[in-house]
Amino acid sequence: MTLLSRFLCLVCLASLRTTLGEEGWPQFRGSGGLAVAQNGNPPIHFSPESSLLWKTPFGSGNSSPCVRGDRLFLTTSGAAGLETVCVRRSNGQVLWRRAAPMGRVEPTHRLGNPATPTPAADDRSVYVYFGSFGLIAYDFDGQERWQVPLKTPVVEFGTSASPVLDGDRLFVVCDQDEGAFLLAVDSRSGRTLWRVERPEFRRSFATPLLWKHNGQEELVVPGSIWLKAYNPKDGHELWTYSGTSRVACSSPTAGDGLLFSASWNVGGDADSRVSMEPFDDFARSIKQDPTAALGPELIPAGPVRERFTQIDLNKDGKVNRVEWEGMRTMFARAGNAVLAIRPNGKGDITASHLAWKSTRSLPYVASPLFYQGRLYTVKNGGLISCYTADTGEVHYQDHRIDAAGDYYASIVASHERLYFTSQKGVITVVEAGKVPRILAKNDLGEAIMATPAIVGSALYVRTETHLYAFSEAAR
Repeated sequence: MTLLSRFLCLVCLASLRTTLGEEGWPQFRGSGGLAVAQNGNPPIHFSPESSLLWKTPFGSGNSSPCVRGDRLFLTTSGAAGLETVCVRRSNGQVLWRRAAPMGRVEPTHRLGNPATPTPAADDRSVYVYFGSFGLIAYDFDGQERWQVPLKTPVVEFGTSASPVLDGDRLFVVCDQDEGAFLLAVDSRSGRTLWRVERPEFRRSFATPLLWKHNGQEELVVPGSIWLKAYNPKDGHELWTYSGTSRVACSSPTAGDGLLFSASWNVGGDADSRVSMEPFDDFARSIKQDPTAALGPELIPAGPVRERFTQIDLNKDGKVNRVEWEGMRTMFARAGNAVLAIRPNGKGDITASHLAWKSTRSLPYVASPLFYQGRLYTVKNGGLISCYTADTGEVHYQDHRIDAAGDYYASIVASHERLYFTSQKGVITVVEAGKVPRILAKNDLGEAIMATPAIVGSALYVRTETHLYAFSEAAR
């Protein structure tokens, strides 16, 4: 190693150590779930060969890095089962891994993974959620502190929503096709604080947001055709907004006194609405007994039969009147939009608290980002948009950043820069502001589903087979 290389490494490590005592990136989308590193300065240009602090081979999983002090936590799925893995943040060394006690692993979408929810951490413990088992807490040495087994969710596409931590309360939403609920436990013991049943909800993959405003706290939970807020202290419902997408995939954000939510799914646009006849009328039209359940072979090819497993809530291979009518209502009431919602709502706020909305250039999975008074989104295909957050004024919309593919990772921001991560493995760095100025396109050469984490000068990225730490100080 040359003297210059040694010097640069020492500078890099010194810079990293100054941030080891900070809160870090303690849950999905960082502090507060807002995807912003206020004091960060991550690199603009990086690759597997440049600006590289370290890289560590990593097993399968879609969970995002969770950082607390000199510990980085991820989950994996493989031959050893579902594992929580702890890495030393300063050098990428794996310190420990612990397998969750479990039996059958939940089914997932072809792009999904049983290790998708991101861990959350405070200064005592790391908290993980696996749909195939439930909640587990470990101390930073890997000793189990408590566990809360939960039933595997009834949905064939797997679990995605991450736990949300607020002081001594840990929240997890378990929306599913049958038996959906929202749970709060004591983070010190795993004791149930409250549980709210959500029978009107179906499958959802979005992580809730703890919205703090005007001295108040609201736990905002996206779901199928509704966005709801709950009192985090006792779980009672505060307000409901109706008319979101049929399946929730992206998480809300907040800023400038407003809440922002984006949702899109098939059948939620006025010009592509999926319609279903009343069950009795349809059964008679195919000469079936309206009191009997229907198998998929009785439904004509098309969008309804393609979603048979979603209509079949109890997964018995048949669809009865209640299941059919429930999905018919959802198709009729679903809506796709980017929403801005005013605070202090009570009850049904659909008409009273909508500040603005946009029905163009909608993200599917990637969550919207509030940063420095503006709201940013990314649509599949690499189409980015920017709005004035408080008014909805469009600065640009459907701007192509020439990084094609789907976008499952959420946008993250720091130091006047935005990081857009494509599934194909390209991270595009864009200058924050009214004009979409591209600063760099960094191709890591393999798929990325996880949202990057930013702490200090470092950017942590999980790809299909590796965990990377990048910093300009390593150039």
